[in-house]
Amino acid sequence: MPHTLRLLPLALACTLLSTSAMAAEPTGTLKKIRDSGTIVLGHRDSAIPFAYLAGGKQPVGYSLDLAQHVVDAVKKELNMPNLKVRYNMVTGQTRIPLLQNGTVDIECGATTNNVERQRQVDFSVGIFEIGTRLLVKKDSGIKDFADLKGKNVVVSAGTTGERLMRIMNANQKLGMNIVAAKDNGESFLMLESGRVAAFMTDDAMLYGERAKARNPAEWVVVGKPQSSEIYGCMMRKGDAPFKALVDKAIVNTYKSGQINAIYDKWFMRPIPPKNLNLGFPMSPEFKALIAKPSDKPAAS
Repeated sequence: MPHTLRLLPLALACTLLSTSAMAAEPTGTLKKIRDSGTIVLGHRDSAIPFAYLAGGKQPVGYSLDLAQHVVDAVKKELNMPNLKVRYNMVTGQTRIPLLQNGTVDIECGATTNNVERQRQVDFSVGIFEIGTRLLVKKDSGIKDFADLKGKNVVVSAGTTGERLMRIMNANQKLGMNIVAAKDNGESFLMLESGRVAAFMTDDAMLYGERAKARNPAEWVVVGKPQSSEIYGCMMRKGDAPFKALVDKAIVNTYKSGQINAIYDKWFMRPIPPKNLNLGFPMSPEFKALIAKPSDKPAAS
């Protein structure tokens, strides 16, 4: 056999190995994480029970437990078992800019997946489904949104709740004075101190804020849901390999049933800092989302 022909299998093997190595070379967010040795998770400081500070330096919550599964998948993908995790606090107004400029690599909290945000960022498959309602004092006489006419109402700045409330106020001519607070924690403080009559946001977070109250029994969640919202983890726009990894990590918790333990931990059992139980059973809508994961916004 000619010498050249004998070398062909070796050359072909080298070519295939080279091609495989190039295909495995990380890009985008995965490359950034590999090169820095750190993944940066964006989190909220008071979005109970999704992502919040409970007295310690490290944030906790339902969404962050799911984010840990993403971190584990990144460690495996990059073969970096000692990958460092850094937490970076974001607000409703800074979460997208800090993601876009590379300060954070992924944000898992209580961010609604909607068409407007999808123009700026990519979303994972849905991690929660909620409705927007009201938190009011039990003896306030407020039962639904029509009862807010002429009253002071607080929303958290930059949220879907703020947008919906302003549209409702204009369309229904309710004459409300809408106050935009920094975050959910500040919104509830305004409600608890009597400066506003109601706080509008996603129902699961209203249960979380009620759990923080000095006397949770004084507060009730009321009103017909004004929209159906799906939360997702946010990533930089157009980073298909990272999004595929994130989606797979989350879907694996659904297929394995791990999501049930994570959900019960944060919504059906006592949680820090006051060890109160939100008592918020998984909705039929969220069960359907788990059965058929999607990164599409909810049909409001």
